[in-house]
Amino acid sequence: MRARSALVYTVLRLAAFLVPFGLMMLLPIMREFYWLSAIFAALIGLSLSMLFLRRPLGDLSAGIASGADARRARKVTDEDVEDAATDASADDIAIEPPSTTER
Repeated sequence: MRARSALVYTVLRLAAFLVPFGLMMLLPIMREFYWLSAIFAALIGLSLSMLFLRRPLGDLSAGIASGADARRARKVTDEDVEDAATDASADDIAIEPPSTTER
């Protein structure tokens, strides 16, 4: 995940909430009902982010997906370990010289 895409998306989402909230807090009636301003600002911010923040969200999602794919590719499975152990033991048996007993 690229930190830049996460930072851009986070800042834009916060701005989509804080700007409407600040504008509503300028109204005298909304100062009394600040919780109502917060609800309206959240709904407005959600709507704005769904409409205008598709590209930053896509960049963020692509970064997360590529990171998950990279972790999945690095993951060692049990079958790989067993195959490596079997190959190593087969190589050890083939390399050992036959033992001779001298009497």
